[in-house]
Amino acid sequence: MKTWKLFLLVLIVLGSVSPSSADGKPKLTLDEFFNSVSYSAVALSPDGDSVVIETERADWDQQIFRNDLWLYRDDGKGGSLIQLTQSGHEIDPKWSPDGHWIAFRSERKSSAERYAAAVGESDKEDDKEEVSQLYVISSTGGEAIPLTQGQEDVHTFSWSADSRILYFATRDPWTKAQKDEYKKQWKDVERYRTAERGDTIFALDVADALARHTAAPTKEETDTGKKSDLTPGAQEIANLPLRVDDIVTSPDGNKLALLTNAINQRQEKYDDVEIYVCGLGVQGSLGVDRKFCSPPRRLTHNQAVETRPRWASDSRHIFFSVEVGDVTGPYRDLQPHLYWVDSETGTVEQWSKDFIGPVDHYTVAADDVLASARLGTEVSMYSVGQPSQSLHQLKGWEGTYEILSATPHSRRIAFVYSSLQKPTEVYLAESPDKLDQARPITSLNHFFTEREIPQGKPYRWKADDGTTVEGMLIYPPGKFESRKMPMLTFIHGGPADADGNHFEADWYQWAALAATDGWLVFEPNYRGSTGYGDKFLQQIVPVIVSRPGKDILEGVDALVKDGIADPDHLVVGGYSYGGYMTNWLITQTTRFKAAVTGAGAVEHVANWGNDDTTFDDAYFLGGRPWEAQQHYHDEAAIFKIDKVRTPTHMVAGGDDIRVAVLEDYLLEHALYSLGIPNALLIFPGEGHSLDKNPWHGKIKVREELKWLQKYGGEASEN
Repeated sequence: MKTWKLFLLVLIVLGSVSPSSADGKPKLTLDEFFNSVSYSAVALSPDGDSVVIETERADWDQQIFRNDLWLYRDDGKGGSLIQLTQSGHEIDPKWSPDGHWIAFRSERKSSAERYAAAVGESDKEDDKEEVSQLYVISSTGGEAIPLTQGQEDVHTFSWSADSRILYFATRDPWTKAQKDEYKKQWKDVERYRTAERGDTIFALDVADALARHTAAPTKEETDTGKKSDLTPGAQEIANLPLRVDDIVTSPDGNKLALLTNAINQRQEKYDDVEIYVCGLGVQGSLGVDRKFCSPPRRLTHNQAVETRPRWASDSRHIFFSVEVGDVTGPYRDLQPHLYWVDSETGTVEQWSKDFIGPVDHYTVAADDVLASARLGTEVSMYSVGQPSQSLHQLKGWEGTYEILSATPHSRRIAFVYSSLQKPTEVYLAESPDKLDQARPITSLNHFFTEREIPQGKPYRWKADDGTTVEGMLIYPPGKFESRKMPMLTFIHGGPADADGNHFEADWYQWAALAATDGWLVFEPNYRGSTGYGDKFLQQIVPVIVSRPGKDILEGVDALVKDGIADPDHLVVGGYSYGGYMTNWLITQTTRFKAAVTGAGAVEHVANWGNDDTTFDDAYFLGGRPWEAQQHYHDEAAIFKIDKVRTPTHMVAGGDDIRVAVLEDYLLEHALYSLGIPNALLIFPGEGHSLDKNPWHGKIKVREELKWLQKYGGEASEN
């Protein structure tokens, strides 16, 4: 054989082994994509020298998502990162103010419970569900120590200012006698709503709890048949008829801020979610100090869902953001803004009113507030010192900043950062003015830097009413800015969200994987998205799908007209509100060759009744079903479903109540009766977020990609 033929044969063989780009990096595979690590929490130590990090990753063997804690220590020699916990069930880490302890919640079983299970003495009734308890671990490492017990979840907790006390909230605990009496009377009957119980807040002396842990356990503590739901040594300090979702101690240690929620966590009444405050104190009786909290006093009175309360350094004002709603008047969906409330007068004030985008995350630093906030497709970091001041953008990188952590005693900032081609990691900056010099302190997603990551850029077009709309284009590896490409229109959920310059790697955000599979991915930030002003967000009322639907189709038209998208190879997909939109769009056009949709409604009456967030449903459609009958009809895909010709793949969580699984059965039944090619996957035990079993999300995306390739008419490049 001639030399040139042999050389050509070698090239062909090598090329068939591992597809790679021009720069030699191989492309992502499905398995690699789903081994990404996400960062759920980042907490800087009081002295700024350490960072505790909560990670989430798939455990394929156990079929769970693992939540583990890691500790970064700055030793002056580049720092070190160690895994702090191993059980896979740890969440919500918080430093003690003295920096000696890290408290967290965990569903791991205690040594006593593991022993009882091993010898067959555990209470089978109590073993049905895992229970979140409160633990502490030394900042120097070692074994985690359980501080609470019982069959009630610890909903939230907070350290006292002097690090001596942990305040925590659980549902009002019952004794075994109370449980037995209830079971005797009601058997297995579920008393919906009427059997709900509010929360009790307890104070637990940490030193006493640690001493009790090292001492020989009492008979009650080892006898699972007689064990009470009350944690030994815990003192009841307050009761509320609602669930307590967050507790925050004031810097001076004299007050607790409490964020409440509906007991069943459904958004059905505005005044379920409010901020309360109570004063702390100690009173002595017979030589025993009893902690107490004055009757909780409600501070906020609005039609909004408050979130993330944090005390200002003055111990008088409480910062908070809003998930949905408006603090100033009747309910309307606004972007998350930054507010504070005066704990003495109840006066609420918005910070930096002139900023048009959402404040996604914030942290209270020594002299000011640091915030990550969105403008268009970029999420930058800002600082601000007074409510009337504008947000000041810090000098940093293009991309997305999130999960910020600062402390009053250090200039350092810890945060999570990513961009389209920079995988998500945790970074540490020496000060706000050195943000662009921050160094990564994790490298758990470093693997992605060894693969060719798709490139992307923003794309803008004009809607029919003259409004400029923006989105992202994610190109297949090696084909940046190519033309006439097969295109997946991939619609984000929310609708109050946006796609932009950030790294995506999970079952919900899989644009990078679709691009690697050969698709140009179009991510439209349609009317209703954040980052473009409150007016832009509100323009989908009461046209909840038809107005954003026009925006999206006009974006597709513009891409075809510009020669970027191939009109013969167009597909569409989305999850949650992206599923709503997908279901609607396939009734409006037959140009999409395939659709993949998940957890999306096709009608609005039953969805309003089943949804756990009914505020926004009624708001977007102009009222409750009997108040806006025509809107509920006109904006429902089901009444136009006979126009569908698009082969459609559907997925749903079997226990989803955000968008009831019945919506997916309804869509499947309609398509089946019309003879439209379709498939429906139901993931048992999953809610809206598919966060129980990682295999479900992986199978979802695997089958969706197959569906797009089968009906979209374009062969995979992998």
